[in-house]
Amino acid sequence: MEKNGNNRKLRVCVATCNRADYSKLAPIMFGIKAEPQFFELDVVVLGSHLIDDYGNTYRMIEQDDFDINTRLHTIVRGEDEAAMVESVGLALVKLPDVLNRLKPDIMIVHGDRFDALAVATSAALMNIRILHIEGGEVSGTIDDSIRHAITKLAHYHVCCTRNAEQHLISMCEDHDRILLAGCPSYDKLLSAKNKDYMSIIRMWLGDDVKPKDYIVALQHPVTTDIKHSIKMFELTLDALISFNKRTLILFPNIDAGSKEMVRVMRKKGVEHHPNFRAVKHVPFDQFIQLVAHAGCMIGNSSCGVREVGAFGTPVINLGTRQIGRETGENVLHVRDADTQDKILQALHLQFGKQYPCSKIYGDGNAVPRILKFLKSIDLQEPLQKKFCFPPVKENISKDIDHILETQSALAVDLGGTNLRVAIVSMKGEVVKKNTQSNPKTYEERIKLILQMCVEAAAEAVKLNCRILGVGISTGGRVNPREGIVLHSTKLIQEWSSVDLRTPISDTLHLPVWVDNDGNCAALAERKFGQGKGLENFVTLITGTGIGGGIIHQHELIHGSSFCAAELGHLVVSLDGPDCSCGNHGCIEAYASGMALQREAKKLHDEDLLLVEGMSMKKEETVSAHHLIQAAKLGNAKAASILRTGKRLYILLGKVFKILLHKLIFL
Repeated sequence: MEKNGNNRKLRVCVATCNRADYSKLAPIMFGIKAEPQFFELDVVVLGSHLIDDYGNTYRMIEQDDFDINTRLHTIVRGEDEAAMVESVGLALVKLPDVLNRLKPDIMIVHGDRFDALAVATSAALMNIRILHIEGGEVSGTIDDSIRHAITKLAHYHVCCTRNAEQHLISMCEDHDRILLAGCPSYDKLLSAKNKDYMSIIRMWLGDDVKPKDYIVALQHPVTTDIKHSIKMFELTLDALISFNKRTLILFPNIDAGSKEMVRVMRKKGVEHHPNFRAVKHVPFDQFIQLVAHAGCMIGNSSCGVREVGAFGTPVINLGTRQIGRETGENVLHVRDADTQDKILQALHLQFGKQYPCSKIYGDGNAVPRILKFLKSIDLQEPLQKKFCFPPVKENISKDIDHILETQSALAVDLGGTNLRVAIVSMKGEVVKKNTQSNPKTYEERIKLILQMCVEAAAEAVKLNCRILGVGISTGGRVNPREGIVLHSTKLIQEWSSVDLRTPISDTLHLPVWVDNDGNCAALAERKFGQGKGLENFVTLITGTGIGGGIIHQHELIHGSSFCAAELGHLVVSLDGPDCSCGNHGCIEAYASGMALQREAKKLHDEDLLLVEGMSMKKEETVSAHHLIQAAKLGNAKAASILRTGKRLYILLGKVFKILLHKLIFL
């Protein structure tokens, strides 16, 4: 038991519903019982096994020395369509208690019966692994639908023929969970060497009957066309009476229509006719000998087209119930069994012939294969079954992971110097960015923003990015609720009381958010940066100007006049230099990029900027970078200017600390 992932025995539950499925399940049950070191066997009996009219066939299970763990009376009598449905419902009501008590590792289900569908449904819904026997076969009635429904519920499959295996693969079942084993009943059929078959024939058909001189008849209703199947059964009986050979006729199964078929038998006097022996059930071992030595078998039972081929006995298959089954050459099909003469002609053609034995459904070694397969089941594997669908073009556009990966926004950064538009993913990654110089006039600026946004949206389509909206970051005082830049200071000319939301939203048909660049920086830090997970923090940004953003209790603070964090415009000297906001002596006037550039230009104009080790081209614009370079090379005046800026940044830090402290305790 190494493969199944534990040291305990595999607990196997076998559910048998009628005499037919027991003939297939019994060999497996004997095999499981013979290896107690590997398996524990529980037997659940339900369906027609427990009904007297159908032979109380549970007794043969007891005679085989199996302990029946549970008997479930699940059949609602009536033998019509409604009774079948009610029987399934009754089984579904009773099975959960049984399965909760037994807690099997594997539930073995056979075939295509409505009782088996109830077992498979219960086991699947209770997360019990299902091994289905005889999946992939085709029989031409409602049984097909039931069989394939069980296939979809089952986790493992034991099929009997190569065609059945291919059908299962075509139905998208996992090839690794399909075992081509052959039919378990063939293990017994091909080893049946009972020399005393004559006593069995005499017991069931009389002392005067010889081998190959009698008929075995077994016909069931076709639930999808009950009326026609009853008429066909009536024609079959008439043909058998006319053929005048001793006939062993078994009562039909419990499907809808069987009650009417029994009435036809009684109407024809079959039970008292000298040529007929009507029985409810024959033990499988004896039934094997009876069909092996019959002159012909007639009806529409799967046994005729499957098991009887092992003996080469002639078979007449009537109607549509087994259409699609693989058969040996011993089977003669009478698809439209609509006249007595047609059935009678078939009897004359088939009776007494001997055909080659067929091994389509097995080679006699199914059970060892099935037991090995059971031992290989890994109980640690996920219970959820996988379907192996054929390759198709994968549509991942509705997959949540794909959507989250491709969801993006257009980010517009409207700075004093440059205008930037980028495609930014939901993870904060910049997918594509475009930078242009910020035009000086309102008209040019609006035109360029719209142009860059339209180009970025088109690029997003090529990159398979889903643009959810547009976020605009700009300097100055912004009303984010209205999407209006109230006042941008002198950094961005002609940019006051400007509605940015409307033209961009109308052009792109997307939602648009507008906010101060310091606030946007704070939101970005909260989402992706150093502020992630922090309840309270302040962000300080420096560039052309100085700004910031305040996060308090995870929320962005705008302030009543939308300039809560415009700390760059704190006045530190009433007679200080002009500030872009219109005041004098603001921190921004001393320590911003523009202020440092201004001081650098002053020094340069006075020939006090350049020191040994520095050089500038004539066309090169003086910037704050040159001021920093000069200070590093020992320029005392440049260093003094930078120290002033540094002291002001320290001051800003203290102001922010006090501000946060007050906010926290408000």
